[in-house]
Amino acid sequence: MDERKRDSIVAYLRRRMAELGIEPSDVAASLAADQEKMRAARYRDASGNTWDGKGDTPQWVLQATSAGQSLEHFAISGTPEPKSGKHASVDWGNDPFAGSRLATNKMERLGAA
Repeated sequence: MDERKRDSIVAYLRRRMAELGIEPSDVAASLAADQEKMRAARYRDASGNTWDGKGDTPQWVLQATSAGQSLEHFAISGTPEPKSGKHASVDWGNDPFAGSRLATNKMERLGAA
C-alpha cells in the first residue's frame, strides 16, 4: 500500500473515531482483551472460532464432534510460530515434470527461459 493511501485511511479512521467518541485507549483496550481471549483459548477451528474448554460446549464443537471429528483435532498447541518471509527450500531434483514440455512452458511463462 502506498503512503498516500495509508494516510488517507488513517485520516478517515481518526475522523470516524472522533465522530463516534472512540478514544485510542478504547481501541487499545479492545485489542488487548481480544488477545487475552485468544491466549485463553484451548481449541480453535478453521473459521477462527475458539473455546477455552470451560462452560457449555459451543455449537461449532458439537457439530464437529457429532460428525466424527475428535476434539483433539482442534487443540491449540502452544503459541503459533511466527511465519518468516522466506519460503521453504524446494528440491527440484525429484520434479516429475523436469525436462518435459510442462516444465519448459512454465519456465517460458515465468520469463526464466
